[in-house]
Order: sequence, then C-alpha cells, then structure tokens
Amino acid sequence: MAITGFVALYIFMLAAFAGWVIIGRVPAILHTPLMSGSNFVHGIVVVGGLFALLNASSVLEQAIGFFAVLMGAGNAAGGYAVTDRMLAMFKPSAPAPIASQKKS
Repeated sequence: MAITGFVALYIFMLAAFAGWVIIGRVPAILHTPLMSGSNFVHGIVVVGGLFALLNASSVLEQAIGFFAVLMGAGNAAGGYAVTDRMLAMFKPSAPAPIASQKKS
C-alpha cells in the first residue's frame, strides 16, 4: 500500500492541527505529567517514520523518513529522561550521614 504525496501531506497536516488543538487546551501545570506519561505516543511516531522510510522511493523520501525516525526516537528518549527527573523529585532524600566521633 503506497501513500501518495498529497495524502501523506493531508495526514501530516491533520495530525499537526489535532495535536495543536489538544495540547493547547491542557493547563500549563499538567504539561509535564501529561507529556511524560504519554511517551508511548512517540513510539507511534517512530513506527510511522519507519513506514515512510521503508516505502520511500527517492532520496528525498528516504531523508525525510530517516529524519522522522531520528526525531521520534530522540523525542521518546528525552521524554523518558524528563520522566526520570520528575519522578526523582518525589523520592525521599538520603539521610544525613552520621558525624564521625573525634578520636582523642
């Protein structure tokens, strides 16, 4: 199944608009938990980029597919790094070390 250029452009524009509308309505305080909790969505971007890359017939299409996979993978890795930092804020801090007694 091949996707023509206009259909691919239409799907891209529709996805970009839907994402802009959905994310634009999220309160600022929920952005980090929402984005870090939905890192699996970036995996879908990587799969879509792989699909585009595997169906590429020209060098330009291959470059766009490679760029999509690269950006999607970087976005997913960055999302997990942000999640790790955010969850680290909720861990209790290490207890203070016991002061060693002075030897006389």
